[in-house]
Amino acid sequence: MRRNIQGLSLTLTSQSNQETIVQMKKSIIIISICTLVGIFYYLGLFDLLTFESIKAQQSKIQAFTQSNYLISVLGFSILYIATTALSLPGAALLTLLSGAIFGLFIGVIIASFSSTIGATLAFLVSRFLFKESIQSKFSAKLESFNKGFKEDGGFYLFTLRLIPAFPFFVVNLVMGLTPIKTLTFYVASQLGMLPGTIVYVNAGTSLSELNSLSGILSPKLILSFVLLGTFPILAKLIIKKIKEKRA
Repeated sequence: MRRNIQGLSLTLTSQSNQETIVQMKKSIIIISICTLVGIFYYLGLFDLLTFESIKAQQSKIQAFTQSNYLISVLGFSILYIATTALSLPGAALLTLLSGAIFGLFIGVIIASFSSTIGATLAFLVSRFLFKESIQSKFSAKLESFNKGFKEDGGFYLFTLRLIPAFPFFVVNLVMGLTPIKTLTFYVASQLGMLPGTIVYVNAGTSLSELNSLSGILSPKLILSFVLLGTFPILAKLIIKKIKEKRA
């Protein structure tokens, strides 16, 4: 009896220590995020990440890139990843800028991988900080949702990535609360965002001719993205119905 009590006491102590460690890690992450956002404000990066500022500084940025190409690629990639990982505004402008200073091919590679890596980091932070509490509080209501997302989460995410109507950072944070696998999130995000990335990078190659961001995505182009995004889900539903009829 005494051994059982001692064993239970040790188990509870171990669980308490683990919970304390987890809370400490969460606190460190939150403090780190606040610090990085503060650094962005302090360095005035938010003022630089505007359409007007980028157009005004385009020639200087291009001249620096020509003289320091590798440093520019590395620095730009880090800035892009940090911006998206912290869910800060400016991802669309950075995608434009990647086309303006690196050209279409290299610009697409840099923007595509940087945006996906940053999105995945934001996804993981959201999952670590909030998923457990959200899932525990609403476990009964989310049961069917979780089951559906485990089966078709990649298709849903692919659709959300293709449709520009859904904010980039919102998708990252909300997906962290779902049971979707990290690898699935990364692959679906990279493929789903690629068409939009190509459009923005290509527009960035003619940045000096653009007057605003609104001129990049026309209603016709947005409709094309919507149709492209919904096609995989519709195809999956049709195949499922055919299999059910055969069965």
